[in-house]
Formats: sequence, C-alpha cells, structure tokens
Amino acid sequence: MAEYAYLVIYLPRGTSRDTARKILARHAEYGDWELSRLRLNADSSRKATLRRRVIPAVRTF
Repeated sequence: MAEYAYLVIYLPRGTSRDTARKILARHAEYGDWELSRLRLNADSSRKATLRRRVIPAVRTF
C-alpha cells in the first residue's frame, strides 16, 4: 500500500482564482505534489490539501 506525505495550504480570503491556480501549479511542478482536496469555505478562503507519494528507502548490502 502506498504511503503519502501531506501538505496543507491555506489561501486567505481575497486570493483570486488565478493566483490560487498558480500557487498550486508551482507546488505540483516543482515539488511533485498532487491535489488531494480543495475546500472553499463560506468566507471565500480556500484550504488545499496536497499529497505526494513517499518511496521508502530500502537498504542494500
């Protein structure tokens, strides 16, 4: 079963949709993160949960 590392990004109210897209795209492109969940709150703030797969190191002899 795959293991994942998670990163939560809070985008405050007033952050435009285009700016949010650029921030998430940078994390995806340069940090190998993928969008797991995006939540739009009632006050128009966003909470994005990103994940990336963790590959455990196997010791070789």
